[in-house]
Amino acid sequence: MGRRRRGRSVDGILVLDKPEGISSNAALQRCKRLFNAAKAGHTGSLDPMATGVLPLCFGEATKFSQFVLEANKGYTATFAIGVATDSHDAEGEIVARANAESVTQADVEAALGHFVGDIDQVPPMYSALKRDGQPLYKLARQGIEVERRARRVTIEDLRCLAFRPGETAEVDVAMLCSKGTYVRSLSVDVGARLGLPAHVKQLRRTQAGPFSIADAVTLEQLETTAAVGVEALDAHLMPMDRPLAHLPAVSLGESSTFYLGRGQPVLVPNGPQSGKVRVYAAGGCFLGIGEMLDDGRVAPRRLVIHP
Repeated sequence: MGRRRRGRSVDGILVLDKPEGISSNAALQRCKRLFNAAKAGHTGSLDPMATGVLPLCFGEATKFSQFVLEANKGYTATFAIGVATDSHDAEGEIVARANAESVTQADVEAALGHFVGDIDQVPPMYSALKRDGQPLYKLARQGIEVERRARRVTIEDLRCLAFRPGETAEVDVAMLCSKGTYVRSLSVDVGARLGLPAHVKQLRRTQAGPFSIADAVTLEQLETTAAVGVEALDAHLMPMDRPLAHLPAVSLGESSTFYLGRGQPVLVPNGPQSGKVRVYAAGGCFLGIGEMLDDGRVAPRRLVIHP
């Protein structure tokens, strides 16, 4: 018999504005304790130095976290041109310096333009990627560097927001990119394009799939709400079907809802011909994800368990 989880049954998505200096897992655990939630998980980690949008899935919403994980991400960042660190960010040890006084904003904008579109990117050693079961960052801390295979990523937008010239020049950028893009590696590549060392000085995630910084709440806001009562925190939760808004929606009658819940495909009159769909009961209750079959029926693929 499985161990019963302690805590409340809480279902939904919390968009946290993660503070600087703590890991994504530490932020998750703090929120889980505040909500007294039985089950929670995050949708892809942010570096401790990074701030911003960190969607946390509670309860049944964890079944759909992959849709946020695989979605595009938006960031604002500051690249320091003229200084390199071993971790490619401000937390690392300085390993190279060069005078960047000759760099202009036009130079920077031209370099940024080179990276818009599909590019091959080598992940940094200070990353959670694993080699023989060992995270790369643990190897990096031991002074071990291993070969990493370049990955194809897509940068849909990369713009210069501000440029501050100097011996160490700084450029503020805004970007929209595919999952798996390393902003730290991009800063190094932009620096290399300029013939100079570089690293990320600041990093803030502004978007993760359908969630933006406007949706986010801080730990301080959550703690203030928790003082009113733990149930009051639930008002901060987003519906668990929000990351699925790109999928067509189908609505089922009472009988079809019953049989779908027991794992049986059911007929959807005038439904989509193929692909995954969001499935709802007649009253609008979200049931989960289904997949359309060739005969016009929808088969259950990932269903929500309602209390």
